[in-house]
Amino acid sequence: METVILCGLQATGKTTFFKETFFKTHIRISLDQLNTRNKEQKFLEVCYQTQQRFVVDNTNPTKEARAKYISEAKANKFKVIGYYFQSKLQDALYRNSLRSGKENIPDIGIMGTYNKLEIPDFEEGFDELYFVALENNNFVIKDWKNEI
Repeated sequence: METVILCGLQATGKTTFFKETFFKTHIRISLDQLNTRNKEQKFLEVCYQTQQRFVVDNTNPTKEARAKYISEAKANKFKVIGYYFQSKLQDALYRNSLRSGKENIPDIGIMGTYNKLEIPDFEEGFDELYFVALENNNFVIKDWKNEI
């Protein structure tokens, strides 16, 4: 089974990428929907118990934030795949400015995530890592070893 962890600033395309790439095959685990870590944990437990593939669609900016998902996935014999989204602050702020309602994040929130952003590494326990860039409004996925 498979755990996918999306990493990157708000407004870099993570949820859109989920919809385009994993919607038909994976459950989406997102604090934007679940609102609490308790609910998130319950959904994770169901995925492990039923061997359901899932995507963690949060910013996951630090090694510490990702460690919980990776260690639980490994303990449940799930493969762990990471996708790191291009994190140019000005691009994220601009795309966020085009959002409305709850989807529009205060700039200070995006800047806070940017300030603590740590690039993922295989040493964290990922089985596969990919770099995702937006080019001409299309996602371009590049193999990690060729990018970092």
